[in-house]
Amino acid sequence: MSAANPTGPLRHFLQLRDFSEDEIHYVIERARLIKDKFKRYQPHHTLHDRNLAMVFEKASTRTRVSFEAGMYQLGGSVIYLTTEGSQLGRSEPIEDTARVISRMVDLVMIRTFEQTRIERFAAHSRVPVINGLTNEFHPCQILADILTFVEHRGPIRGKTVAWIGDANNMSYTWLQAAELLGFTLHVSAPAGYRLDPLRVGQQPASVLREFDDPLEACRGADLVTTDVWTSMGYETENEARRLAFADWCVDAQMMAAAQPDAVFMHCLPAHRGEEVTGEVIDGPQSVVWDEAENRLHVQKALMEFLLLGRQE
Repeated sequence: MSAANPTGPLRHFLQLRDFSEDEIHYVIERARLIKDKFKRYQPHHTLHDRNLAMVFEKASTRTRVSFEAGMYQLGGSVIYLTTEGSQLGRSEPIEDTARVISRMVDLVMIRTFEQTRIERFAAHSRVPVINGLTNEFHPCQILADILTFVEHRGPIRGKTVAWIGDANNMSYTWLQAAELLGFTLHVSAPAGYRLDPLRVGQQPASVLREFDDPLEACRGADLVTTDVWTSMGYETENEARRLAFADWCVDAQMMAAAQPDAVFMHCLPAHRGEEVTGEVIDGPQSVVWDEAENRLHVQKALMEFLLLGRQE
C-alpha cells in the first residue's frame, strides 16, 4: 500500500477552501524556497521514490508539463493517464478506478469535468487527490497567481483584484481566495454570464463587488486578470460569447484605471484581441510568464505538503 502523509490524516486539495489561510501561506512560502533552489540549480528531492498518477479527462499543456516536470524535480516519477488510455473511458465506475489507482501510487492529480467526479474519486482514494481543473474550480492556478502577486507586490491581504470575464472556475476560485486571504474581488461580466447568486451567497462588500462596467471594476485594482471568453466545453457558444463580451476586452484604458503599479495576469492560453489586447498582455504590467512558471513551483510545494506535511 502506498503511504500518504505520515504526520497526519489523509488530505485532498479539491478546492481552495480545503486549506486554511495559514496552510495557503505555508504553501506559498514553501514554493518560494523551492523556486529559489531551482533557480540556483540545487536539488530538492523530498519526494524521492514517490509516484504521481495524472488523470486527464480534459487535455492541457501547462497542467501536464508543470505537474510532470515538478514531480520529477522532486525526485519522484509520473504515470500519465487519459480516458482513451484507461478504463475511465470504458465505463468503469470512477469509484473503482480510484480504489485501484490509489493502491499503486502515492498521489493523484485529476483534470476533469464536473467537480462531483473528482469528489467521488477522492472519497474512494487511499492517497491525496489534487484538482488540476474542474468545471467549477481551478485551485492550483489561483495558488500560482497568488504566489506571483506576492513575488511582485507583497502580501495580497487588503488588496483589490479585478476579474474581467465570465463566471467560470477561475472567478469562483478567486472568490474563495478573497474570503480566505482577506482581499476584495471586483467582478464584471455581461448579463447572462455573471456569478450565480446561489453559489456566491451573501458576501460583504469587503469580499465581493460586482460591476456592470468593466472599467469601473478595474478602478483602483492592484491586480487585473481575465480568461478566454469561451472555456473548454463551451465551444458551441463561441460566437454568442464573442458578441456578448465585446466590451470586456482588457485594454490600456482599463489598466490605466487600476493602480499605477497594478499587474496583469491571465491563466493562458490567451487570445490577443479578444479578452485582452496585445498591448496589455505583452506590456510592462503583464506578469503572465512568471505566473505560468509558478504553476511548477507552487504545485511542487503542494505535493510535498500533501505527502509530507509541513517541512522545516
